[in-house]
Formats: sequence, structure tokens, C-alpha cells
Amino acid sequence: MDADVRDLSLSGKGKSIIEWAEREMPVLRTIRQRFAEEKPLDGVILGACLHVTAETANLARTLKAGGARVMLCASNPLSTQDPVAASLVQDYGISVFAIKGEDNDTYYRHINAVLDARPSITMDDGADLVSSLHRDRRDVLEGVIGGTEETTTGVIRLRSMEEKGVLEYPIVAVNDANTKHLFDNRYGTGQSTVDGILRATNILLAGKRLVVCGYGWCGRGLALRARGMGAIVIATEVDPLRALEAVMDGFQVMSISEAAGVGDIFVTVTGDLNVIRGEHFRAMKDGAIVCNSGHFNAEIDIPTLEQMAQSKRRIRQNIDEYTLSNSHRICLLCDGRLVNLAAAEGHPASVMDMSFANQALCSEYMVKNAATLGNRVYPVPRDIDEGIALLKLRSMGIEIDTLTDEQQKYLDSWELGT
Repeated sequence: MDADVRDLSLSGKGKSIIEWAEREMPVLRTIRQRFAEEKPLDGVILGACLHVTAETANLARTLKAGGARVMLCASNPLSTQDPVAASLVQDYGISVFAIKGEDNDTYYRHINAVLDARPSITMDDGADLVSSLHRDRRDVLEGVIGGTEETTTGVIRLRSMEEKGVLEYPIVAVNDANTKHLFDNRYGTGQSTVDGILRATNILLAGKRLVVCGYGWCGRGLALRARGMGAIVIATEVDPLRALEAVMDGFQVMSISEAAGVGDIFVTVTGDLNVIRGEHFRAMKDGAIVCNSGHFNAEIDIPTLEQMAQSKRRIRQNIDEYTLSNSHRICLLCDGRLVNLAAAEGHPASVMDMSFANQALCSEYMVKNAATLGNRVYPVPRDIDEGIALLKLRSMGIEIDTLTDEQQKYLDSWELGT
């Protein structure tokens, strides 16, 4: 089998990790059972660029059960779980190209290995696969019927491609499904980011001033979880509505320039470039901790930090300490990569259950509907989104009400009133 992983002998450990995650993924398990019977992806070559974790492994198993040939590479150099990658190859017969800590050249070599298979559907997390396909591998474009995108950063990039008229096939924005961003981004990112910070540093959050850069769904979740552990949370924003919401949610709101001088911990979750820059590093306290939970490490201006530093040392496994000319030390976690995946294990399986259920069902939707879709970024169909929510509720033993005919008629009418 065509694959490139660290060590196939790790597969036994990886298999048990995958099976543990599956226990918390009942929705995806239900979909896999149906896929195995109906084979809706029969004949599809599915090129996926995702975080290679135990949760992703269960998605890959579902796609394969549906008949797809799955080719998987990493969407981040530090997020791969090497035992999981080994098990996918050894135990499940899925081609994986991912090694934790791979350099930039290897990262793009792995993306090209997936594209060499000439996928008919792409599944991306951050749009590196799609952008490489459009920029460098246009020879592969002809056979692609559609794709899906997992995360906010990727959707931003894809919408830019659509607006500029360069997007060559339809893509479903899985990130924007309610069963994705309202849960994965908020509860998943919130918990896993705190988990990553604590694993990397072993600090006490209670009493620390934690600055959340960006109050989108990820920022909301992180602020909520950090406050729950006793942190004094400060939010920074460029959107006045989100800033106002943060105030109403009980958080301090200020500019990043002001926050730089008072924060103890800084976390970027914006999806934008150079949110924390040189002038902010200069204003930070001695010992300030800086990390990122957005998709790309470009949210932190690391090249400028490197230039400003008089010295740098690896003080702990996932902490680089930069000493500036004023003797203040800035501690950067995980090279600015996703701290929740580089220092911890990413989102809990139970929340990825819904996100990856969207991926699986939207792949099926694309097979059925791609021929009628234009080269645009599409929302997840409402019936898929609501169907996943119902499956999740039922897996939790929860039943909800349905409208009576009378109630539905009332909601559909304009004549009835007071």
C-alpha cells in the first residue's frame, strides 16, 4: 500500500486509541453501518487533508465503508498521532501520508502524494489541499467533482477563491453547519485549547489574565472554559458586534495593544495574519505565554519575535523561551501551531462525532448533486444538519417534541394573529 508514516509497529497502540474514540462517536457509527450496506461512495477516490487523529480515523473508516478509496494526509505538521496513522495503514488498509513533526517540504510532498491518486472528491481542513490543487496541480482538476471544508480558515480562503472566480468545483462549507461550529468550535476548541495549554505548561489558570484574541465561536468557547477554571478573561476583537457580545457575556474587552501589557497568557483564534506583532511582544510582561489555536501559526508574527530575541532556548517540550532586549522572556507554545493538537489530542471524540458526520454525509451529498452545482461554496443542507442533531440526541437517550398539524399550520400562515 502507498503510504508514508513514522512506524508501522505502532499500529497496535493506534488501533486501541481508535476504538476508544469510536465509543464516543455513535452518530458516525450509525452512518458507517448504513454506508456499509448502501455503498453511496462506491468508486469515489477521496483525497483528504485532515488532522490525523483517532477521531479522523473513524471518519476514514466510515468513508471506506461507503465504498471510497481514501487517501489521507495531515493538515498540520504537528497534529498527527503517529500510532493512529500506523493503524490506519496496517489495520484498516487506508493510505496515509503523515508524520508528526514533518518539515514543510514533507508536508507538501504528502499533499502531492494524495493528489497523485487523482481524487474525485476533496476533503480539506484549512484548504491547503484545494489551494495546492488549484495552484500547482491543475492537471488533477478535471476529475474532481466536488469537495468539503472543515474549518473557518479554510472556508475564508475558499470564499475568496469563489469571489475571485478561480474556484473550479463546488465545495460544501462543513464548518458552517450548526452541528459543527456551534459545538465543535465552541465546546471542542474551548476544552481542547485549555487542555493543550495545561499539558504544555502545567500552570495554574486561576487568577491568570488570559487574553483571547478573537471572539468568534472558538473564542467564545475558550473564554467560557478559561473563566470556568478561574482565569480573568480579556477579549480582543475587530468586530464591534462580537466585542459587544463579549462585554455582555461578562468579559473584559480592550484592544490588543492595551491587553499586551496586562495579559499573562495570550491565545489567538482569529484565522487572520499577525494578530500578535512586534509592538505587542515589546509590551508584554516577563514570562508571558503566547500560543495559537487558529489553523495557521501566521496569527503570531513569529519571524519578528525571532528577530527581536537576543536568545532562544527550549525550556520545556512544547515551550520556546525568547529573551528580548529588555530582559523580558516570551514563552511561545508549540511553534505557534494549534496548541490543542500539538500539545494535546484535539477535540473530544463526542464533539467530532457531529463534525465528521457532516463530512461523511456531505460527501454523499456531493456524489449525488455535484453535477447540478456551480463552482461555489455551499452551506450544509438543512436536512443533513438537523438529521445529525437528532441522531446525536437519540444516542444520548433524549427525545424532543414535534409540531402538531395545528401548530405547523399556524406557523405557516399569515392570516392568524391576535
